[in-house]
Amino acid sequence: MSSHISSDHISSSWYADFFTDLPNEFWRRAATPEWTEADVDFVEARLGLPHGSRILDVPCGSGRHSLALAARGHRVTGVDLSTEAIAHARRAARVAGQAVAFEHGDMRDLGRFGVFDAAVCLGNSFGYLDLAGTRAFTAALGRAVRPGGGLVVDFGATAESILPGFAGTPRTMRTGDITVETTTEYDVAASCLISRYRFSQGARRLAATALHHVYTSAHLGDLLTDAGFTDIRRYAGPDGTPYTLGAGRLLLTARRETG
Repeated sequence: MSSHISSDHISSSWYADFFTDLPNEFWRRAATPEWTEADVDFVEARLGLPHGSRILDVPCGSGRHSLALAARGHRVTGVDLSTEAIAHARRAARVAGQAVAFEHGDMRDLGRFGVFDAAVCLGNSFGYLDLAGTRAFTAALGRAVRPGGGLVVDFGATAESILPGFAGTPRTMRTGDITVETTTEYDVAASCLISRYRFSQGARRLAATALHHVYTSAHLGDLLTDAGFTDIRRYAGPDGTPYTLGAGRLLLTARRETG
């Protein structure tokens, strides 16, 4: 019997319940300090951020980029919907002695946090929302970044990255005593990836499903343009390599229009 599932059977707000302690701890361990530093180097260099810039990190997850940016002298606000992740980020900030404002909130509702010199959306969270939600998120970013301010968007589910040679091969990943087994399907009607995860840590078991909506590189550019951004540039990683067909990651940079 086929195990095929459709995204129609998965809640569009799956992310509201997905990011509990076991998945969050897995990704906290998987993301190395070297990855974080490379991302922050890219943000500072490509956006030309002076010391003390006000930066919005959304969604911020457990705060690794927020804390790294704060350590370099920036004033950072991190926003995330996961209460577990925000609680962890606040504890980490206290331990590090960093005055980061970690706020629980939805990525589409950013008005109460003010206006920033730059915004970053790093990690794998861009694409969690459907098209209407993604439009709302990019519009919120447009309102949150001052005219002339910068933006970095990290996206691993660009069509040009995902679709060439897609096979959905099962994967097993381990970080210490946490193991996650992953299977992925592509829903052609909805243009999204359906990823099913089975986490285990000792006797603990957790099954969870995630959706990543797939957009073309051009469509992403249109979404940012509609939100008031210009000078959109595409890179395949924090080393500044140009983005090409088949590259596994897309880093977009942009500027908020000034007029």
